[in-house]
Amino acid sequence: MSAETGAVRLTRVRLVIAVLTTLACTSCYLNPPTDPGPLRFRDEVFSGVTLTSNITYGTAVRQNGTTMTLQADVYEPTDDDAPLRPLIIWVHGGSFKSGSKTSPELVDQANVFSRKGYVNASISYRLSANGCTVIDGACVESIVDATEDAQAAVRFFRQNAAAYRIDPNRIAMAGTSAGAITALNVGYQAVVPGSAGATVSSRVQAAVSLSGARLLGSCDPDDAGALLFHGTSDGLVPYAWATDTITCADEGDSWAHLVSWEGDGHVPYVAHRDEIIDTTTTFLFNYLYLRPLV
Repeated sequence: MSAETGAVRLTRVRLVIAVLTTLACTSCYLNPPTDPGPLRFRDEVFSGVTLTSNITYGTAVRQNGTTMTLQADVYEPTDDDAPLRPLIIWVHGGSFKSGSKTSPELVDQANVFSRKGYVNASISYRLSANGCTVIDGACVESIVDATEDAQAAVRFFRQNAAAYRIDPNRIAMAGTSAGAITALNVGYQAVVPGSAGATVSSRVQAAVSLSGARLLGSCDPDDAGALLFHGTSDGLVPYAWATDTITCADEGDSWAHLVSWEGDGHVPYVAHRDEIIDTTTTFLFNYLYLRPLV
């Protein structure tokens, strides 16, 4: 993709803002753009992906007292010279006990969205011996730890936006299961400069959840826009938790949408891969990229 072609496409895409912002519907962010394209952020306009593994974004103390080095694998379109690119931070699942930043569904999506023109970072975070296999105080602490680590990742990439050619005002977080809970917690519980010792904001503009729910934070008008995917027969993260997230968002006057799969269980990624990628693409294209900054 040449710099000239990219500039032309980006300029033309931004013209859609005038149309999008006149819509009063709650579903307008899920309407695919009709431009035949190819369009960056909607279509796979790059053929290659460059992976840089194990970038340290911080350190944190585990529940057992040991210190963990927090790392991210960064995926980006090969030979992309765009100066300001949206970032998606991916968070893996595993009941806050297991899993890794190389979880197959995250690697798949990081590659797809890199070919669409995004920078993607799949992160590690603190896990604990039992995680949330039992809902107790240690589980709650694990959820808080994961949220804080994900917030630290946002601050790291925002602070180093120039080095990674990231638009610090267009950052999304997405995850699966425990990672989806973490992504939504960050979306609904931003740490702003000066809060909890932070000098850089951990606010994200969008959050995507596969089999997750908001467990921390309040719902307010300036929260991240949230897209949730959930099976109605999920035995690990109850479907009711996802509907509670939507209710909270509605009452707090923030944008959220739930895609429900009748009878499906926990993390049915393979069965719904195309729908997940297509819907997430449209949501991020409209909400993260086209929506005016607030």
